[in-house]
Amino acid sequence: MNHRQVVLLLATACSTSAPAPKAEPVTPARVASMLGILAADSMEGRMTASAGGARAAAWIAGQMRLAGLQPGGDSGYFQRVPLGATATGRPLPVASFTIRDTFPATRRLMAVNVVGILPGADPSLRSEVVLVTAHYDHLGIRRPVNSDSIYNGADDNASGTVTVLEVARVLRQGPPPKRTIVFAALTGEEMGGLGTRWYLDHPVRPLEQTVADFNIEMTGRPDSLAGGPGKAWLTGYERSNMGDQLKAGGIPIVPDPRPNQNFFMRSDNYVFALKGIVAHTLSTYNLHTDYHQPSDEASKADPDHMTKVIVATVEATRLLADGPKPEWKPGGKPEPRPTRP
Repeated sequence: MNHRQVVLLLATACSTSAPAPKAEPVTPARVASMLGILAADSMEGRMTASAGGARAAAWIAGQMRLAGLQPGGDSGYFQRVPLGATATGRPLPVASFTIRDTFPATRRLMAVNVVGILPGADPSLRSEVVLVTAHYDHLGIRRPVNSDSIYNGADDNASGTVTVLEVARVLRQGPPPKRTIVFAALTGEEMGGLGTRWYLDHPVRPLEQTVADFNIEMTGRPDSLAGGPGKAWLTGYERSNMGDQLKAGGIPIVPDPRPNQNFFMRSDNYVFALKGIVAHTLSTYNLHTDYHQPSDEASKADPDHMTKVIVATVEATRLLADGPKPEWKPGGKPEPRPTRP
């Protein structure tokens, strides 16, 4: 599918109206249904700048609209991300649409971040922003394994995307937060964070007013090292006081039990952290062997566990939006590597 066809597909979901959301609780059945849709074979593994990725983005935008979020992109809920393509079709980051248009037409690509906003209500805090993120892309269609070539990415990261959407829906039903919350489903994480890097260069709210990034990654299955079903862990817990604030609020989120895996530096949160924003990833990944395999199917997720994690994430996001501003601990903020001359 070329970029014009992708644009037409995305345009069908690009509505700026936001009806009042239905008051419906988070349930395992609802969570399982949403995960099944986003990780279905029809989404073709949600590869960045693919037809399946565009279908996923359109569905996510529809969920944000139903939740009653305000559109936060440059085209409704879509923040367009220009890409070029190699001769083999692999997406390449480009600095602007103008540069993308210097590519031959067959090598011009476009992907989107999907962004919705829940405005803050406190006069002194509503200009500050809590960013809640999850990447929705995965690996697409690749080499078959056991006759299955669709890398559905149910845990990685349809689960995190469903979590973000449900957190947004529940918070929209309640009292307005004090700070503004920006919910972003990001593209291109599996390709080096293409969507995150574009967002950093084109933030929908100023980065200097963004007090935290709460990134959600792989929450589909319980992790015994975190305490089992319903319990989640936070990467880089010791680097800031975010985890301490959540613990003080009684939220069941613990330090990353596998610090040797360097998960803090392996998801979209790290790029925000390098900009000085307090940024961590919440996860329940248990090192299962379906990671980056076609066998990462929705049928292997635990909806009861996901539901409990979503409820905890709602509470955590509310605390970040209404409570004290998170701060790095001494030496906790990562520093960019110096560029070579």
